[in-house]
Amino acid sequence: MPQTTLESPQDLLRFQLRTALTMEDDSLAALKELAGAARSADIKKLFRHHQDETKEQIENLRRVFTLLELPESTAPSPSTKGISKQAQSLLNRSAASLHDQVALSCALGNEHYEISAYQSLITAVTPVHAEAAALLRANLDQETHTSEELLTRLQEMAG
Repeated sequence: MPQTTLESPQDLLRFQLRTALTMEDDSLAALKELAGAARSADIKKLFRHHQDETKEQIENLRRVFTLLELPESTAPSPSTKGISKQAQSLLNRSAASLHDQVALSCALGNEHYEISAYQSLITAVTPVHAEAAALLRANLDQETHTSEELLTRLQEMAG
């Protein structure tokens, strides 16, 4: 089946929203895996907290679809699949004593991808719908905060 060509900024926005929904679903699954791989109770707690935030972000994305009067659907997110695959590979190759560091590092990479996705979406949505842009900004703020938290934890581990 041939892929549909994106021919307008609206087509691109719809596709990016669909990809963002998949991105967050993938992230939710990855966070569960990373929480399971982590050894530290604090890091497990951090991942569980971000799972709750991710569920909120999914709801925000669903509201954006509604506000923009678009049918809710998903599109593949190869980037998040690749980040999850990389995390699994690193965890499989690492001694258990490194699992916290590996989990934090992989989660940080995922956050950076999500931040860039939300920045692009906000840029596209702001001119057409302020409320939808505000929901996306709320997601971006959470992702940015989580990224900073993950980096701080990694830096603490590095000494």
